[in-house]
Amino acid sequence: MRILLVEDDLALTEALAAAFTRAEIFCDVAPTVASASDLLTGRTFDAVILDLGLPDDDGLTLLRWLRGRNDATPVIILTAKSQPDARVKGLNLGADDYLGKPFLFEELHARLNAVMRRRDGHLYSVVAVGDLRFDFETRIATVRGVPLNLTPRERATLELMVRRRERLITRRQLEDQLFSITGELGSNAVEVYVHRLRRKLANADAHVSVETQRGLGYTLRPLP
Repeated sequence: MRILLVEDDLALTEALAAAFTRAEIFCDVAPTVASASDLLTGRTFDAVILDLGLPDDDGLTLLRWLRGRNDATPVIILTAKSQPDARVKGLNLGADDYLGKPFLFEELHARLNAVMRRRDGHLYSVVAVGDLRFDFETRIATVRGVPLNLTPRERATLELMVRRRERLITRRQLEDQLFSITGELGSNAVEVYVHRLRRKLANADAHVSVETQRGLGYTLRPLP
């Protein structure tokens, strides 16, 4: 999963980014509305965590702009507990959830998982494709109950494929999922991770297929 954290509090940003990294969630950071809109224009994110008190503009301006361009990326707004009106405005503008400051990271993480489940159209944290199971809470993948030994980027590749099972995933979407704004990206990096994932699924005799649609991307499907 890749998220955009829009927050100008440096100490909070560093703490959240470190916590998301430990949870194997790739996190890019924008301290202003302007920098966030630039990132959202050029890159795909799974979700946005949006503080409303930003130095250059109200965070609601970014939310209004995002929904105005028909971008349905899930948004969780962060507000001070003394800002109930801002929460209502945010929800009315299309935010998916809100969380009052101060908060525990565990609650933010749980709310993020819940928002992603609603977006993907399933109620439970474990999703099955053939005999492959992916638990989005623990981020553990199993085949017939046996865990797959995956690196963080292999797991992120599989997570995106499971979330969008039986739908095309473009190479660009995988690039956005796997690499940060400043990350080094080799010309065949996506192909390398897909190949490694295919090999591990084959070694586990998983009844799934990662199909290549040449020039377009990949699709994860259960085998008949």
